Amino acid sequence: MWVEQHEALSSSDREEFIRLVNLMLSHTFVIRNTFDQKNMSMKINPDYRFVERHFDLFQDYLQYAGWALLKDNDYGVIALENAYEQNRIRLGRGTTLILFVLKLIYEEEREKVTLRREILTTTGQIVQKMITLGLISKRPPIKELTMSLRQLAYHHIIEKMDGQWPEPDTKMLILPSILLVVSNDSISRLQDVIAADEDGVDNEDAAGEDEDDQ
Repeated sequence: MWVEQHEALSSSDREEFIRLVNLMLSHTFVIRNTFDQKNMSMKINPDYRFVERHFDLFQDYLQYAGWALLKDNDYGVIALENAYEQNRIRLGRGTTLILFVLKLIYEEEREKVTLRREILTTTGQIVQKMITLGLISKRPPIKELTMSLRQLAYHHIIEKMDGQWPEPDTKMLILPSILLVVSNDSISRLQDVIAADEDGVDNEDAAGEDEDDQ
């Protein structure tokens, strides 16, 4: 029982337990490797280590509220999923398109990278990929682009390394949590839409109608 495990924690660990339960409920994912902007290098996330160390406690506790806690040891991702498919976020069309493109970039680039689970990209690369695929005809408005990228960063799907979100040269990491957010089936459906409409005009409408609940 989680009660006995919780009572065995020190007072400081109990506070940390509360903080991390709320963090997962808010941000969905906890990632093992994060970028340290101060040292400009990757580091182990202490939040991940704490949840990993007390995983059974977190899992049993959250199960009572209808949440499933998942852990992928290979990619270093802990994910919270509602067992009743409630408390889901509805993404706008622009954010949905960016999410799909991030998955495409991730899949293309991870074939070239063998030692890391995170993939480097830039805002400019994302926008250019969307234009090349015919998903959009021109660069999105700065405010819309910024809000979309911030929302995805908030849920630990991407992590900014430098710069401001809308700047083309701004570097970011696509985190392995993208694998749990966008399925290969979703990518295949998007690619079918692109292939069916070479001029790209109807693609925006199709993508807009397919807003994702995450």
